Amino acid sequence: MNKDIQAYNEKQTEEEKEICDVLYREISSGLPEAENKIWHAHPVWFLDGNPIVGYHKLKGCIRLLFWSGQSFEEEQLKVEGKFKAAEMRYTSASQINKKDLKRWLKKSRDIQWDYKNIVKRRGVLERIK
Repeated sequence: MNKDIQAYNEKQTEEEKEICDVLYREISSGLPEAENKIWHAHPVWFLDGNPIVGYHKLKGCIRLLFWSGQSFEEEQLKVEGKFKAAEMRYTSASQINKKDLKRWLKKSRDIQWDYKNIVKRRGVLERIK
């Protein structure tokens, strides 16, 4: 496990740490080619420099965020923000449906909006996959 992400996970409560550890393993397994690191204080996975998926602690839950998730057409994922992101929130590791997560991770590889260049394009997103 990436030592910075491990340190992030270790800072959480026992239940939150369990959620984070499961998410780390599943994301790393589903996107083995992705770079992972702490970005804006949270664990994030990147493909070719483009943020794909990450998780972080919110008050009372761990949020799993897919940057292009609104385009996945997945009912369980909820709209987040004004761009194309979608989220799932967990309060227990038992809530993580690994089958759903594997499907979302596959879609995260196949469906991408270009967040890497959003500043250069003055807030305009373009689909790259």
